Amino acid sequence: MVQSIERTMKIIRVLISDEKHAWPISELAEATGLPISTLHRFLESMIQFGLVEQEPVTKHYKPGYTWMEIGFILHEKLNLRSVARPFMEELANEVEESIFLNVLAGKDSMPIEKVESPLKIRIDENLGERIPLTIGAPSKMILAHSKAAEIEKIISEQLPAPSHEAFLEQLAAAKKDGYAISYGEKTEGTMAVAAPIFGYGNQLVAAISINAPIFRVPDERLPQLIEKVKQQATAISARIGGA
Repeated sequence: MVQSIERTMKIIRVLISDEKHAWPISELAEATGLPISTLHRFLESMIQFGLVEQEPVTKHYKPGYTWMEIGFILHEKLNLRSVARPFMEELANEVEESIFLNVLAGKDSMPIEKVESPLKIRIDENLGERIPLTIGAPSKMILAHSKAAEIEKIISEQLPAPSHEAFLEQLAAAKKDGYAISYGEKTEGTMAVAAPIFGYGNQLVAAISINAPIFRVPDERLPQLIEKVKQQATAISARIGGA
């Protein structure tokens, strides 16, 4: 496994060098020190995943566009907190509630940034804490935009069978409406309303949420919170190149 990774990286480093736009396999073999038969096998596998492309006329090899996609995604994640922070602060000032930014972390969601409410009674969560994807509005917002097979897997692992159908309906509604709501799912007496943040390729990269004590969110206030969190989610998405 380690040797395969080393060989793959050796190939990529040659392909991305400034020496050539595209490489014939003979010169690539010489530059990497790999036998042509071995190199051909690696290149075929890398082509399948978009890591390498072969020019149709010359049959020369060059880096694939998957690397660009990976670069955009990493760029988004590295800059997401700094980009989102001003919008979160604005939202916290407007609604006077705590604002959280959650991202996917395996089978969980994880808050990576927060702006606390200016009020004495406020909701607080630990940054970096893992929260199951079936618990809380931010988690459900993230899960709602996952692939169907992944949703089924997460639900089967985290929820009892009798609740699956109703939960799937919740996710479908959240994805359609552009927001999710939860009441007391993680902490008793609290509620949250979350909206999705999209990045490159219109892929979901995070969820932003307003978190408040239930007693401060009567029915007549809820539509305002939904509208505010969706507005800021859209603004952040636009800033990082999403929808």
